[in-house]
Amino acid sequence: MNSPGNTRDIQRYVALDIHKEYVMLGAMNAAQEWVIRPRRVEMNHFRTWAANNLCAGDAVVIETTTNVWDIYDIVAPLVTQAVVAHARAVRQIAEARVKTDTEDIKRLLRLLIADIVPEVWVPPAHVRELRGMIAYRNRLVKTGAMIRNRLHSLLHRHNLPLSEGGLTDQGWWEAQALNTLERLQVRQELALLEKVEQNKAELDLELQKMSVGETWGRQATRILQLPGLGIVVTMTILGAIGDIRRFEDAKHLVGYAGMGAGVHDSGKEHKDKGITKSGRKELRWALVEAAWRAIRMSEL
Repeated sequence: MNSPGNTRDIQRYVALDIHKEYVMLGAMNAAQEWVIRPRRVEMNHFRTWAANNLCAGDAVVIETTTNVWDIYDIVAPLVTQAVVAHARAVRQIAEARVKTDTEDIKRLLRLLIADIVPEVWVPPAHVRELRGMIAYRNRLVKTGAMIRNRLHSLLHRHNLPLSEGGLTDQGWWEAQALNTLERLQVRQELALLEKVEQNKAELDLELQKMSVGETWGRQATRILQLPGLGIVVTMTILGAIGDIRRFEDAKHLVGYAGMGAGVHDSGKEHKDKGITKSGRKELRWALVEAAWRAIRMSEL
């Protein structure tokens, strides 16, 4: 959160609902009277609008979306308080049958005025950068998997056994009885896969440098000593957690990862469920991956 200040210093409550091409915004006073009626501001004009209209004495709430941090960085230095609201939690608290941009703004403002906004932690720039790199690497992995699946599909279509040289054995593919379109597909898929693997290797090298750098080196070195944790898993964990001091205890961290067990306890019925899966999915993936690797290492 931006410096919260004293709530008595707040003169206006401003809500921002971010869309792809515009920001929907509105502002109320403490009596829930409109001081800025809901309106759209085009995304390319928002920085100017914010500089001309936001000031000390404003409290701003922004709902999480893809480019929320870009908007937060513009707004936070201008106002007394800036918070980022968890979009799903907002819907759970203030779900309504009528959903319009104006109603969304009203709901956000009421939560802000009542001081019950379900906030998310605002990660600093270096954490955002690491998270962005991990997210990009995950996209490369998924792209590579899709290419391999298409090549496997071609094998199954012709009932061909996998080459001893593997799926990327171009000479083996050229020797198969494929039609013109299929040969073209194989050449292009193999070229794409090679490029994806090159990009992933370049990104892995950058993550390796970060793991021994000034910002992440100390934490990464400690985690890498644990069994089952390599560079990618370690940096994924560090990026997802950010500042571990923001968690009150280990249970809160487990909940953030979505690794805690769910429970149904109502009346005489008590039923234990599986893990909640309600936290950051990349952190959950990294912890599960590390556990499986540790098991395999113990069996050697």
